[in-house]
Amino acid sequence: MPTLTLRRRPLPLPPPTTAWPVGVPAALQRVYAARGITDAAAVEHRLARLLPPQALGGIDAAVALLADAIAADADILIAGDYDCDGATGVAVGVRGLRLLGARRVRYAVPHRRVHGYGLTPALVASLAPLPDLIVTVDNGIASHAGIIAARAGGARVIVTDHHLPGPTLPVADAIVNPNLPGDAFPSKALAGVGVMFYLLLALRAALRQRGAWAGQGEPDLTELLDRVALGTVADLVPLDYNNRVLVEAGLRRIRGGRACAGIGALIDVAGRRAATLTATDLGFALAPRINAAGRMEDMRLGIECLLGDDPGVAREQAAHLHAINAERREVQAAMVADAEVMTAVAMIGDGVAGVPDGLPSVTLGGLPAVVPQGPPSVVGVALFDPAWHAGVVGLVASKLKESLHRPVVAFAPAGDGSDELRGSARSIPGFHVRDALATVDARHPGLIRRFGGHAMAAGLSLRAADFARFAHAFDAVARGLLSDEALQPVLWTDGALQDGEFSLELARALRDGGPWGQGFPEPLFDNVFERVAWRPLGEGHWRLTLRATDGGDTLEAVMFNAGPAAPPARLRAAYQLGINEWQGRERLQLLLRHVEAA
Repeated sequence: MPTLTLRRRPLPLPPPTTAWPVGVPAALQRVYAARGITDAAAVEHRLARLLPPQALGGIDAAVALLADAIAADADILIAGDYDCDGATGVAVGVRGLRLLGARRVRYAVPHRRVHGYGLTPALVASLAPLPDLIVTVDNGIASHAGIIAARAGGARVIVTDHHLPGPTLPVADAIVNPNLPGDAFPSKALAGVGVMFYLLLALRAALRQRGAWAGQGEPDLTELLDRVALGTVADLVPLDYNNRVLVEAGLRRIRGGRACAGIGALIDVAGRRAATLTATDLGFALAPRINAAGRMEDMRLGIECLLGDDPGVAREQAAHLHAINAERREVQAAMVADAEVMTAVAMIGDGVAGVPDGLPSVTLGGLPAVVPQGPPSVVGVALFDPAWHAGVVGLVASKLKESLHRPVVAFAPAGDGSDELRGSARSIPGFHVRDALATVDARHPGLIRRFGGHAMAAGLSLRAADFARFAHAFDAVARGLLSDEALQPVLWTDGALQDGEFSLELARALRDGGPWGQGFPEPLFDNVFERVAWRPLGEGHWRLTLRATDGGDTLEAVMFNAGPAAPPARLRAAYQLGINEWQGRERLQLLLRHVEAA
């Protein structure tokens, strides 16, 4: 594993002069400044400051189609995706259209092993009877064949998506996607559920102009924001200001006890508290349980949990999702163990071709040889095991990406009886993985059957016989784009806290100062400490008592997955200020994320 380097985020020079309101701790002001925020208005996440939907290209055409469909009592179908962004987008689309007067709204979501990704011809063929209007969410920008099939059958198609388009656009009746070339919408970071929410905002405005609610109150779309927040955080899109407004508004609903029945039930089974829920809880506790349905079984389970109003039914659905997620974790652990063996095999030996008997086959960069000890010789890593589950390969790629600090693509059989492999790619800073796949596609036409995604994550499919050729090609692209420096992992911190700043009050202010997430990282500090005491906590975890070397009180700390060794007597730690809640009482607790000898 490459050596991790701690670095401190730079602060603006000269320091900000904007006056912050009384009560905003100096440490939180420093955290904001390191993220480019020197004005209190930039953390006032008011819905009134959302970007206007009219700036989204194609939204007028999409709104006109939807408004006419509602007026004609048309059959409208929301076509979703099998991840949390897609599931929340479907729930928002169905609930929102019903709020706005649509009486005939249904949804369809592809099954990973039966239909493939997006609005495919196979999914269209399953839509009997074919609806009058199909609205995609979190997919569609690459669904050329499926859209042609739908329109040939007499359906009109609106694409709402946020993925990067290919060289040509599908022949849809309308396309709403902030990442289309030339689109004027200032925020390119909307998740799929965010695009759907924006479409509903614009549709409500158009229906208002048509006199839909003359003399009566109009529908309140803010009831959808808990699901918008969940999907936005789950999809790991950057939390720019506009996304932070959406997420914070959703969290306020949840903390205020106004979450939908499904999200409330998911909070309970995940062992969280609604009153103090954070964006981190959305991403690491709720989203995996929704995602598990699409990975292991059928995403309709997750969508139904997000759609219903009956708390009892929601509790049963959440319990089912919790059980599926437990199964997913077991499958994932076995697959990650296989992948770690594969990479370990590639990091030992003396260059002798082949791998030891009984170990999984490995192709790293297309080279089945064992390379000398040290960092892997490949830069872009491709892994495949015929026994792997296609719904979990993205998690395997993510784990390996973290440990190797290299872009990783993990493949599994599609599971539909074909010779196709489905792959999920995860990347590191400085390597736009979707663009890298486009480069591979341009250099080797026909090698990749389909691909799409973002800078940090992408999906693709190819023939099993072409895996080794793809692995060579992907590694070659990665070698050309990533420097030696880019392959060294860096953990950025917000510097040291002073003695008087270790407080429960600051921990609360940091917790509530977000929402934190992708592109707006949670505060992380580093100090040198003396180890006063420590003891093992379960398998491989630590519970410690520390004192900062510049004096002060002792501090409770915990570190998970620390390994079997004892912590150093004098250590430098990167940590978060956490709050340990027990029997209604709160205590300050440092959550150690990295430790090294000082």
